Amino acid sequence: MRSLDDLEATGRTVLVRSDLNVPLGIDEGGATVITDDSRIRASVGTVRRLSEAGARVVVLAHLGRPQGTPDSAYSLAPAAARLAELLGHPVTLALDVSGPSARS
Repeated sequence: MRSLDDLEATGRTVLVRSDLNVPLGIDEGGATVITDDSRIRASVGTVRRLSEAGARVVVLAHLGRPQGTPDSAYSLAPAAARLAELLGHPVTLALDVSGPSARS
């Protein structure tokens, strides 16, 4: 089986499927907060190694089950912000899964 050590990642786009379905809560100010970031922390090593190897990393994830229509309650924005914080560099959140906004 191939591992990250076997992958020539420089200049490539690498898709990483991560379980970022984290529990969310609301803080005193009404903001959405992650109550347990362990699933995000579990992805950091892989994303960091690929990024440091020169890959453009695209993380594929979902949050909850929005029943086919967009619902801001299921936004991955808090998870993307926490991942950026743990990685120490910006993480861009695609607002759609296809089309121009997803490609950029």
